[in-house]
Order: sequence, then structure tokens, then C-alpha cells
Amino acid sequence: MSFSTRMAQALAMRRAADGWRQRRLVARNDTRTLQVEGNLYRHFSSNDYLGLSQHPAVIAGWRQGAPGAGASSHVTGYSERHRELEAQLADWLGYSRALLFISGFAANQAIVHLLAQKQDRIIADRLAHASLLDAAGHTPATLRRFHHNDVASLTQRLASPCDGETLVITEGIFSMDGDSAPLAEIAAAARRADGWLLVDDAHGVGVVGEQGRGSCWRQGVKPELLVVTFGKAFGVSGAALLCDDATADYFLQFSRHLIYSTAMPPAQASALLAALGEVQRGDALRQRLSDNIQRFRRGAAGLPWSLMPSDSAIQPLIVGDNGAALALSQRLAQAGCWVSAIRPPTVPPGTARLRITLTAAHRAEDIDALLEALHDAAGE
Repeated sequence: MSFSTRMAQALAMRRAADGWRQRRLVARNDTRTLQVEGNLYRHFSSNDYLGLSQHPAVIAGWRQGAPGAGASSHVTGYSERHRELEAQLADWLGYSRALLFISGFAANQAIVHLLAQKQDRIIADRLAHASLLDAAGHTPATLRRFHHNDVASLTQRLASPCDGETLVITEGIFSMDGDSAPLAEIAAAARRADGWLLVDDAHGVGVVGEQGRGSCWRQGVKPELLVVTFGKAFGVSGAALLCDDATADYFLQFSRHLIYSTAMPPAQASALLAALGEVQRGDALRQRLSDNIQRFRRGAAGLPWSLMPSDSAIQPLIVGDNGAALALSQRLAQAGCWVSAIRPPTVPPGTARLRITLTAAHRAEDIDALLEALHDAAGE
């Protein structure tokens, strides 16, 4: 089968399953609202949980550094801004070292690719992010998945013999379900098996824990490998790996993702330093986000669709059928609310959903407008 034939068949199947993905040209996005094709919407599909992408200090930070690094951090791309950001992150989160990556996807891929060897095993939550599962599936290590947030399932898989090392993988807050992992129990299980724990806390850092230190801090857990990303609560982009000195040195010497990638621009590191300060001082923003979450959940209690048990900014409303999820998303857009429909393969078959995300930038009237549109759609 030729490349062209293979692609044509895959595209036809994707259309037939109501799974077609489409990029929309956004004219303006201020976290609370979104302008698309001349129409203004209340925005409920943003991961900018604290609204920091619009913060004056973060915008000013972008203007204080060079727009491009010009090289890998191993050549001439590592500046004082990068060094300061790594030092502040490590101190804030209680680790010896932090290493910057251009994205959370890149960080996760780098970690799994570098650590996993032939005799090793990777045991991952079956709902872990695609960056983690894809990377694990392309290593010589054995990949096993445990049932979502099920410590008994993890323990059962850990009981099997292994000639090499064990890497357990989970997330702090899951991106599509919005629920939190039982990190203390998972960490204890990994420790009993002499394994390492990798936690991707993309959706927890900045939002939960003291000063927004994240899911691990909140649950009193210090994994060997912690990934935090900056495209959500920090309102910028990029990521960091938190680890000990020996692990950081190993990555600096052997991680191809670090060595052969252009470093993030100094301007981005400067913006992230500003964002870190706002996150640390952001208790009022976190309280506002919490209030918005509670307001939405109270109002959504009577809806006919299944609202998943989540106390995070991610509020998934399970519709089930792909076409029905798309239709509901379009109905909300007609009412002035932008909510993306998430369909397989991003989520398991039969669980197409509206992934409603709430932010500190939303006002009470925004939440109420969304609830009114949902109840109106339910009554049709």
C-alpha cells in the first residue's frame, strides 16, 4: 500500500467516525474570551488556569530578554536568565536541580527515552499522557499499563519479576479526566519495588499546593523525577525536569533532546521568572479559580450528561457519541460559549466529551451563561 493510499484511507475513516480535527484561526484570546471568525465567545477551552498569559509582569518579562537563544544550551544558548530560572524552580520545589526543556512533550520523551533500557520495565497509568506512553512504546523496555489510579493494579504488575530497573509513570492531575492520582500510595508501591517514580504535574503545578507547588507537594511526595510545564498555570510555554544532581548531570551528558535542541529564548525564561513570582503570590487567583469550579459544579448537578468527579479546573462532561459531543459543542457556540469536543483517540472510545476548563479570569456571569446554555441544550 502506497503512502498516498494509506493516508487517504485513514482520513476517510477519521471523517466517517466524526473524529475530524480542525484548527480554527483565533483572532484574539484573552483567556476569558475568544474571537473566532468575527464572533466573540466566552472561552472555556483554555489551560491558562490563572490567567497569567495576560499579566502585565509576564508580558513585560517577554520584553526583557533576547527573542532567540541562537543555539543549544550546550553551545551558546544558556544564559543568566536560564540559570536563574532553573535555580529558582529547584529551590521552590525542593530539588537539587532543574533542567529546562522546550515543552512538556519534549521533557517526557527525553526522560523515558534516555532511562529505559532492554532489561527494564515501565509501568504506566493507562490514561497517562500520549507523550509518555508513546515514548515508552518506542523504547526497548517492557511497557505495562495499570488501571487508572488503581494502586492494587499497579501493585499486581510490580509483583512480576524484572531483571532490570522499574520506572512507574503517572500524572498529578489527568488532562482529560481532571482527577488526581493517589500519589502517596503510588510512590510507596514504587519504593517497595525499588523503582523510580516519574510524575507529570502539568495541570497541578501553579494551581494546587502551598504557593502553587503542585500535586506532589500537596500530597507530601517527592518523586525521583518531576516534570512541571509552563503552558498551563504559568501562562507561557516550556517545561522543566526536577531531579537530583547525579540525574541532572546524566541528562546533560546523554539526553539527545537537550543536546540537539535549540534552547528556549532568553525572553521566554524572563517571562517565566515573572510568571513564577506571580504563581508564588497567587493565592487570591487560586481561590478565585476554586470558587469558579464550585459554582460550576453546583449548577451542573442536574444535567443529563455525566459530569466526572473532578475538583480541578478540568471539568469533563461525558456525552459518549462523537457526533453528539460535536453537536453539543456547536450548540454551546451558538449561545456564545466556546467549549471543545474531545473525541477518540484522545479519550477512550464511547467517552467523547466536552472538556470544560475554568480559569481565574472567568467571572460569575461567565459561569452562569455556560450553565444556562447547557441546561437549554439539555431541554431540547
